[in-house]
Amino acid sequence: MAGTRHDILVSIDPRYARDITSDFLTSVARLTLEMEKAASCQLSVVLTDDEEVRALNREYGGEDKSTDVLSFSLREGEAFVTPDETDRLGEVVLSYETAKRQAEEAGHHLDDELAHLLVHGVLHLLGYDHAEDAEEAEMRSRERRVLTELGIGHE
Repeated sequence: MAGTRHDILVSIDPRYARDITSDFLTSVARLTLEMEKAASCQLSVVLTDDEEVRALNREYGGEDKSTDVLSFSLREGEAFVTPDETDRLGEVVLSYETAKRQAEEAGHHLDDELAHLLVHGVLHLLGYDHAEDAEEAEMRSRERRVLTELGIGHE
């Protein structure tokens, strides 16, 4: 979309910087936003460990366990328009350790797993959910569309 700007800020725990690059995570997030025809926006992506994800999930999700991906929306609550009219979507937090385990268990590459989790997290920030069967089908369809574009075929 002409004039659309997608700013993606990526933070990778230094322990994992050899295995995954910020350019890769940025390109996955940007493609998701482009394919969803998102207006100009900004989001953050954090790649961290199970301990940090568990602490965040306990504090904000009420569950004392790690998970693969958390999405923290800045769209919830009172609407706020920034002076530059850029929508601050929020933050996607990925657990490197859980993603690595899941990739190994499923027999596919770590970057494919992280891409899948990141697409999932970005879709949450764009308002998609999977609480109901119809919502889940819609969200999974959108995930598959982006993953196919990335050349990733797993669920």
